[in-house]
Amino acid sequence: MTEYVSTTPGLFPLPDWAKDDLSELKGHQKHDLISGDEDEEISSVYEQAREEVIETQQAAGLDRIVEGQLRWDDMLAHPLAVHDNVETRGIVRYYDNNNFYREPVVSGDLDVSGDVANELEAAAELTDDLQAVLPGPYSLADLATDEQYGDEAEFLGAIADFLAGEVDAFPDVETLFLLEPSLVENAPEDGADERASEAIDQVASATDADVVVQPYWGALEEKVYAHLLDADIDAVGFDFVANQDDNLYNIQEYGATGDVSLGLADGQNTLVEDPEAIRDRVDWVEEQLQVTEFETVYLTTNTETFYLPYAKYEEKLEVLAEAADLAEVTVA
Repeated sequence: MTEYVSTTPGLFPLPDWAKDDLSELKGHQKHDLISGDEDEEISSVYEQAREEVIETQQAAGLDRIVEGQLRWDDMLAHPLAVHDNVETRGIVRYYDNNNFYREPVVSGDLDVSGDVANELEAAAELTDDLQAVLPGPYSLADLATDEQYGDEAEFLGAIADFLAGEVDAFPDVETLFLLEPSLVENAPEDGADERASEAIDQVASATDADVVVQPYWGALEEKVYAHLLDADIDAVGFDFVANQDDNLYNIQEYGATGDVSLGLADGQNTLVEDPEAIRDRVDWVEEQLQVTEFETVYLTTNTETFYLPYAKYEEKLEVLAEAADLAEVTVA
């Protein structure tokens, strides 16, 4: 019988009080963003905020709990932005939206930093249902600039090595979400698509947790999707908010992994979905697919939720949890 698991791809908005406190402590300039060596007063705000977002997820009834990535000022570029051998330069647009991040320029070898592992260690003290979140290697390489390796394939390999090392340092987690919007936004060409799959496989192989690769802002090109299925992962995510038809086509034409992640709630829109409507969308997707029953279906927002006001983000969590419960009841 299918298990329905409510979760999110992380990167939450800061609680309003934490925004105010950090505005006073950090400032608003480029040099005020997180660099991995924040002082005790700033660290304390993030620790309290982490506790709050974990409690919020637990109160909402989510099946998987994320750390929240509240320190990730540079969004998916964060793991590089805080690395000692990476220089952050000018502000660049984060994909095709109104958010910006510091360009991470890799100028030395990418050894393990342990920054994300430290966040997860703190979160692991607060929940037994922990889910880790990382940028996928292709997206992280796409967001960065290479001044060390000198070759696109070698740089992707170095990014994969780096992320695999980070994962190896994690505490025990139930699930690992690898966020790969660049697979949609800047799709790899022939040859590069196979290398992207191999890089994802390398990162996934560093953990015994269930690994979900979550692209978003559309559907993967056919060859990219076909190569992704070659990676040793447990689930591929599908953004059914941005594109239903092409995502359905990919599954119908090429099949799917044993588990699946369905992005059915809009992570960027303040309109709060009805839980029964989400449950109906799950039923509709499953009816359209000519595949065997999934072992696990993850119900999630299609994108990160840091775009949302804090109160709306809280409501979205409750919707996902209730929709998963309704889906379980339908199956039973």
